[in-house]
Amino acid sequence: MNVFVKRWLKGFYMSLGMFQAIPLPAHVWDDACKNLMLPCFPLVGILIGMIWWGAAELLGFLGMHAMVSAAILAVLPFFLTGFLHLDGYMDTSDAVLSRRPLEDKLRILKDPHTGAFSVIMIGVLLLLQFAAIYAAVDLGRRFMLLIFITVISRCCASAALQSLPVMAQSGYANMLRQGTRGIHKACVIYEAALAVAAACWFAGLSGLICVGATVIGFACAMAYSYKEFKGVSGDLAGYAITIGELCGLFALGVAL
Repeated sequence: MNVFVKRWLKGFYMSLGMFQAIPLPAHVWDDACKNLMLPCFPLVGILIGMIWWGAAELLGFLGMHAMVSAAILAVLPFFLTGFLHLDGYMDTSDAVLSRRPLEDKLRILKDPHTGAFSVIMIGVLLLLQFAAIYAAVDLGRRFMLLIFITVISRCCASAALQSLPVMAQSGYANMLRQGTRGIHKACVIYEAALAVAAACWFAGLSGLICVGATVIGFACAMAYSYKEFKGVSGDLAGYAITIGELCGLFALGVAL
């Protein structure tokens, strides 16, 4: 097999090992391929989205009550990612809502203890996510669009982590960004373009609205948190992914 292909496959496998919680046959790590993890991050979204979509179809096939289906689908992506992005959402919410000076916000961001604001905001998130999915289930929406929502949110996160100044305190973001070049950013743009085109192909205007809402939600969340911290990190990326996907779900369940 071509060495180039082998490196990208290894980068994808390493990305799977870091960004999702489904058990893998073996643990693989190669420092020479870690710069490929961010370009492969959107591909992890395909796996998460397909399982999410498959679960929605299975629950519908089984005739599950809409409220039960919505509850399961609302929390399923958090389990699939090992609560990784949800953790970033909670930590970032706790820090930005403290409305304290930058040094205090950075300390709160890294504090392992759960603050009041994070508890409040997780309740708000779950309530809104349940409502959006319940509407989608009740109205019989196209749940295949979940695949494009999860892919485009990770395209946005990968682009942000490769392009924006990284916080010095963010070890993971600095590590993942090392060695990335223009070709890696171009790869993410290509993946995003394919996701948008595929969403439009399968669902027309509805697909475009869903991915558009995801991008807008991510961009607003990232711009707000970036302004607060003067840099980007893995926690901020998780925060923006969570909010971006919530906006995509609202477009799926309410706006379409």
